[in-house]
Amino acid sequence: MSGPAKPSSYWEYANPVRFMRLSDWLLPVTAVAAVALTAIGLIWGFFFTPDDFRQGSTVKIVFLHVPAALMAINAWIMMLVASLIWLIRRHHVSALAAKAAAPVGAVMTVIALYTGGVWGQPMWGTWWAWDPRLTSFLILFLFYLGYMALWAAIEDTDTAADLTSVLCLVGSVFALLSRYAAFFWSQGLHQGASLSLQPGTRMDWAYKAPLYVAMVGFGLIFVALLLAGTRTEIRARRMKALIARERMGG
Repeated sequence: MSGPAKPSSYWEYANPVRFMRLSDWLLPVTAVAAVALTAIGLIWGFFFTPDDFRQGSTVKIVFLHVPAALMAINAWIMMLVASLIWLIRRHHVSALAAKAAAPVGAVMTVIALYTGGVWGQPMWGTWWAWDPRLTSFLILFLFYLGYMALWAAIEDTDTAADLTSVLCLVGSVFALLSRYAAFFWSQGLHQGASLSLQPGTRMDWAYKAPLYVAMVGFGLIFVALLLAGTRTEIRARRMKALIARERMGG
């Protein structure tokens, strides 16, 4: 089955009709690829990699922790971009996409926080420490909750989009802190970046290869859920408009 015709401008995807047509064939392809790559990455990582000489089998939580943490941060960055598009160009699809991304990002943040505790407890002797990097990640999760609560509290879609966009701008500070904390703070219990171009002790390719596969899989999971959620939000907006029109007509 062939995809939709190529638009003359990428901004045409902000049209709900065109977005629905694009996502109609893109969603199942992305979903299948996401499930396949995530399964390959996690099975490869958990069952076909050796134990670490220091951390033993505990280190294998990295194949779940790092992709989830990466997507938790990148989901908020995507919401920031979508919010800026809404504030500047007033495209409803961008605002609805940001709204749809928030629950996915929040779940990724919970996974990252939990698996981080599971990974860190044998090494630190505690499930949690008020490390700057961990604290900024926890605050990011609270911003996710506040963002979703603000959407739910305001009935008018445009007003909710305006206020949540502003909140997203503020919360982006903590998203960036979580992303680059390994470079800002060298002290603390949290280890340095697992994947980095900087010189020093880094992960062996026996771990890197399945981790990269899992990261791509998690990225595609986010895209698939984002497409599905945005489609749901567009339909809900249409239904709300139809109900309002019927009430006015009645």
